[in-house]
Amino acid sequence: MMAALTTVLFDFDGTLSTLREGWEDVMAPFMKECITGNVKLSEVEESALKQEIMDYIEDSTGIQTIYQMRWLAETVRRKAWNPQIFDEWEYKAEYNRRLLLQVKEKVELLDQGRLQAEDFLMKGSLAFLNLLQQRGIEMYVASGTDHPDVVREAEVLGISHYFKQIVGAPVGKAECSKEKVLVDLMEHNGLSGRQLAVIGDGKVEIGLAKKRGAIAIGLATDERRREGINPDKRARLEKAGADWITGDFLKAEQWLNALGLSI
Repeated sequence: MMAALTTVLFDFDGTLSTLREGWEDVMAPFMKECITGNVKLSEVEESALKQEIMDYIEDSTGIQTIYQMRWLAETVRRKAWNPQIFDEWEYKAEYNRRLLLQVKEKVELLDQGRLQAEDFLMKGSLAFLNLLQQRGIEMYVASGTDHPDVVREAEVLGISHYFKQIVGAPVGKAECSKEKVLVDLMEHNGLSGRQLAVIGDGKVEIGLAKKRGAIAIGLATDERRREGINPDKRARLEKAGADWITGDFLKAEQWLNALGLSI
């Protein structure tokens, strides 16, 4: 008899939280600025660079920010348009500074009561977390966002208490927090494949789940609407081999079926 699900590992940004929605719109111009410096590109060069950056961002969604900034540092050197080259950690610090300005604005709206936590959670997520909690499922979060930030944002959204552990990227280290948590759960906690489900909107966590034989559920989330399917994400998650793909947490019956839980 196949072992029943006992544990769910969530990605955070774009899966549960939309506090960082629009991060691509911060990263893309930042990368272009760093790569080109003060050089005026031709239309052809401009178009090609924009496409290269967007392709990389699309392909790297879900990995730690430091690896994206490593690509940026390598690209600045390779293109040789900008003589001012920083290391990956300096690029990460400046990118985070810019992104957190947007996050701070959203948190202030929450503090002022002008918006509610539900306005930054994928639709149906609170009810889904409650459903899993009621069924005794242990829940974890693993994120490529810096550990202190993901912990703080989970607390701001009022969902931190659902999780046995929240793990973000270690500050100052280039380590894959998602892979570490997955390995710990399966090897140290003695979970077999189908006892664990991994839920996320990036190919990284889906790929890790498939590699380990866990249930891999793709969230092709439309982060602006907080419901429905983002077709670009769906294509990416299909390519990664997700067992099931949806866009939100609204259809509890379908979720329970996908997780192999009785309705």
